[in-house]
Amino acid sequence: MILITDFIKQYWLHLTVFLLTAIATLSLWPAEYLPQVPGSDKTHHFISYGALMFPVALRKPKYWLWITLGFAGFSGAIELIQPYVNRYGEWLDMAANVAGLACGIMFAKIIEYFTVSNTK
Repeated sequence: MILITDFIKQYWLHLTVFLLTAIATLSLWPAEYLPQVPGSDKTHHFISYGALMFPVALRKPKYWLWITLGFAGFSGAIELIQPYVNRYGEWLDMAANVAGLACGIMFAKIIEYFTVSNTK
């Protein structure tokens, strides 16, 4: 039986590139107004960056900590660029993004703990 974690570990790079592209597109798409969606803007940032970090933290490629710092830098760059594409850049959004990255790492550790202990 193949576990979802095995799938994520195998296709971590594909998932990461897809999520990076989706985050960049959704964050930089010029909008006259932002659509009303349930939840807080900060919650959306937190979840999206947690999802971005999860496959990398689960797979742990050689330079995964540098990748994490790159994601944080990417987040800051997005916030700096947003005012130039008719969006609002907020540093609290970046704080939510970094918190999401940390939570993605913690969630991967928890999942890894339970999947490893169940296979023994």
